[in-house]
Amino acid sequence: MDKILEAVVMSSYPNNVKQGLVRRVIEAAKQPMDSEQCWSMLELSTKLYLTGDTKYKREIGKEVLEVYGHYHPEEFEEFFNVRFLLSLLQEGYGPLGKRSHYVLDYIQLGLQFVLESPSANSIFSLLRIEVLRKVCERPSPKQCAKISKLLTQHPQCIPTGKHQLLFCQQLIRCIGQFQCISEGEEEIMEFLEQVNKVSGLLQRIWRTQTSAILPSLKELFTIISSTEEQEAPSNALASVVQFVPLELMDGVIRNLTNDDSITDVQMMMAIGRMIDWVSWPLGKNIDKWIIALLKGLAAVKKFSILIEVTLSKIEKVFSKLLYPIVREGALSVLQYMLLSFQHSHEAFHLLLPHIPRLVASLKKEDSNSATSSLEQLAELIHCMFFRFSGFPDLYEPVLEAIKALPIPNEDRIKHLLGQNAWTSQKNELACFYPRLASKSETGKIGLINLGNTCYMNSIIQSLFMASDFRHSVLNLTEGNSQPLMTKLQWLFAFLEHSQRPAISPETFLSASWPPWFTPGAQQDCSEYLKYLLDRLHEEEKTGKRIYQKLKESSLTSQSVEHHYLNKTLIEKMFGGKMMTKIRCLKCLNVSSREEAFTDLSLAFPPSDRNEHGNTSILPVEEIGPQFIEPPEDAGQLTGSPWIQRKAPMASDHAAPSVSVETLGYQEQGEAANPIRGNDVGVEAAKDPLSAFREEARAPKDSRSVPDLINYFLSPERLTAENKYHCEKCASLQDAEKVAELTEGPHYLILTLLRFSFDPRTMKRKKILDNVSIPVVLKLPILVAPEETEEVCRHGKDGAVPGSGFMTLVYDLCSVVVHSGISSESGHYYCYSRECTDTAPHGQPWDGVPKPASDKQLDFEIQWYLFNDTRVSFSSFESVSNVTSFFPKDTAYVLFYRQRSDQQSCLLHEALAEAGRLHGESSLHKDLMEAISKDNILFLQEQEKEARNRAAYISALPKSPLWWRDLDRDKDDDSSSGGCSPAAGGGGSGSFHGLVF
Repeated sequence: MDKILEAVVMSSYPNNVKQGLVRRVIEAAKQPMDSEQCWSMLELSTKLYLTGDTKYKREIGKEVLEVYGHYHPEEFEEFFNVRFLLSLLQEGYGPLGKRSHYVLDYIQLGLQFVLESPSANSIFSLLRIEVLRKVCERPSPKQCAKISKLLTQHPQCIPTGKHQLLFCQQLIRCIGQFQCISEGEEEIMEFLEQVNKVSGLLQRIWRTQTSAILPSLKELFTIISSTEEQEAPSNALASVVQFVPLELMDGVIRNLTNDDSITDVQMMMAIGRMIDWVSWPLGKNIDKWIIALLKGLAAVKKFSILIEVTLSKIEKVFSKLLYPIVREGALSVLQYMLLSFQHSHEAFHLLLPHIPRLVASLKKEDSNSATSSLEQLAELIHCMFFRFSGFPDLYEPVLEAIKALPIPNEDRIKHLLGQNAWTSQKNELACFYPRLASKSETGKIGLINLGNTCYMNSIIQSLFMASDFRHSVLNLTEGNSQPLMTKLQWLFAFLEHSQRPAISPETFLSASWPPWFTPGAQQDCSEYLKYLLDRLHEEEKTGKRIYQKLKESSLTSQSVEHHYLNKTLIEKMFGGKMMTKIRCLKCLNVSSREEAFTDLSLAFPPSDRNEHGNTSILPVEEIGPQFIEPPEDAGQLTGSPWIQRKAPMASDHAAPSVSVETLGYQEQGEAANPIRGNDVGVEAAKDPLSAFREEARAPKDSRSVPDLINYFLSPERLTAENKYHCEKCASLQDAEKVAELTEGPHYLILTLLRFSFDPRTMKRKKILDNVSIPVVLKLPILVAPEETEEVCRHGKDGAVPGSGFMTLVYDLCSVVVHSGISSESGHYYCYSRECTDTAPHGQPWDGVPKPASDKQLDFEIQWYLFNDTRVSFSSFESVSNVTSFFPKDTAYVLFYRQRSDQQSCLLHEALAEAGRLHGESSLHKDLMEAISKDNILFLQEQEKEARNRAAYISALPKSPLWWRDLDRDKDDDSSSGGCSPAAGGGGSGSFHGLVF
């Protein structure tokens, strides 16, 4: 039968005639036959499959093999033995010089028929050894793909144990040598498919044997970091990285960047070749790995490598934006390279000649990808304009090209530049450019984020910028028996005197850590602040000796002085008092309770509140930075918060209702009267509801800090389930509760309750409403009649005879911002400024408020933005507009400082006597020595790094990377992609240039 089949196949008959005859032979083969005949047919079909010179002959050979495998399994197993396979793999098949290329396909075909045979394990053992040997011989991409296909279909043949690790490493070396010779698009697509099969095999092995991943990556790094004179490794290596789990990224990058055995030249070679991988069209997450390694190098201050690589590769990365298939990854890498290269304009200026042509090409493409990329590119360019101003002639053509595209706001630009910089301190690049100050240009010091500790950093910086509190803490005496306060003193001292750009608050964090906080998780900064102040207060209160004795005030009675001296520092600085009154609506009996507070938690009024009239909130008028003119008609406000809706009660004192006010500043010598009509924006005689309607011109959803405080101080009706148990009635009754401030804190802390529990999602959701923040706040304080008379007798501002209220004026000094949509996530940063008194500290208090200086009246008093290690100049405009630009960035905790008049004169005089509020703080010897030693250590570290970098630069091989006209690959040529508008049209030449 074999002779018949061979004669038919070799005959000159048409294929359709041959096919009919072959079909008869195959049908006959399904019948029982002797072993010798089976062997003859198996030998013939093997010959046809392996050496057939046409596809038709190989197909016939395959068909016959499959029939005998199915219908004559015993004979097939005997024929398909270990010795035969070993011969095929080691010696090949066919005449010398014309060995068959289909041996692996043949073995894969035959394996399916011997899987259950007794010899199967012997065959698998043989193949495990032979595929390793084959891979070590560096086969072509096509042969590697066949090996991968065989092992993917039959994983029993994958080498095991140490051989498996070696196999992965050798397979990676094979990929590193892959080259696509042809430039035809079909051949390129076939090559990409072959690479994908090989890398897919690695992925399969890694899934089952994760211990092989890191050694495989080490081999990969060895290949791409090699500095030997040889052909560059193939970009096909990008296909290997895409299958590495991203959760391993941090550990891998950290190990690489901290491995002292890797030289800077090797690292530079490796990252340069990785950046070339952006050309690889099948790569996933390649950009993430490239950016992670760049960030890792920045973290260990390998700035020499980063500068060299950026300047040599940025144009090539930029050119890849022309190709939609790799555009997203290339743009990510380009964004990081540009935004991080902030010490010099050179990298950005390399791209200037190419930008107009690229923009024109993307506009012409008119796709979603091109439109998105244009917008991101425009944002990137405006960031560079902002960072490197002063080149109008160079920038004019670029500006013309992007004029129709969106322009990001300044806060967005600062945010991008701040997040991506290699370092927030320019001095760390001092060995490359003129030496700069050790700190940021603001003179302030940042705090290192220890793992989602931005909530603490923002609070610490806000407390540090509360200058009265800071100086009191810094003047704390040694051996004060207050361990937490002492640690805060050390932290403040380093923030004030260290030469480092940022310091670690690790010691203070561990000491002030609330025990219920989860390490490494984002926390609520307000919750941390409350816990910290309470700890500091209790520590001093429970018997630790008070570190400062305050001078007796001639303006204060002995009882008041004694009461003041018994206060802790936290009470003196942040403590206020509030009177809560509850009136039974049946018997009109009023019960009251006074309690202390260190912050006011302000809830948001319900959305339907503006539609109801039963509210005592008086609308306020926010006045900008212009002088406040005297009112034409200043009416008197009368009635307590609940008397406005009900008749007066015998048990209540008649008192004017004072609303929270906001203003810019007063004219010199003008007293701030809280009950003037135009201060509160409504005449006193008007009904609150009518007044509110007059203010309806404002947007319904607008919110301000005074709105929230007024809501906090407004009466609350206690009905239904919230009924009040009246002692006089001895039963539950409808009642009304109102809160009144009786003592204003020196520093007023306001927490905007933005997080509420959503029962639908069972999570805390965030209220994203924008809240306008006044720079000056006037707060009504309820005082006893005798206190009012005493204040009036001394000429204090804000007291109204017989009103029962006085007004305290507060200046905004810090705003903690939460960025995100949940309290369990997001980021905290803060805006802060130094608030000073309106009266010079050296002047005695004479009872008359001193006028504010022009600088203090200006809304542009210098603000700073504290964002972990980064500290930058800011402005009140930035504070006010942050939510407008970034809807998820909302003010959360506010710090206001009381002006040094009214009832706070005692505190200011005592602090001035203790050490002058804004003078040089007197630190004890041990603390000064610790700071001095650390500053010397920091300078030594900087000098050592500078010497090392200088030696590294001189040892680097000469390269053209500082040239303007860099050598370009084919894809940078105008005929094959480059930066010309017509590039990337899909021709075979441009596609080949893209990949290789």
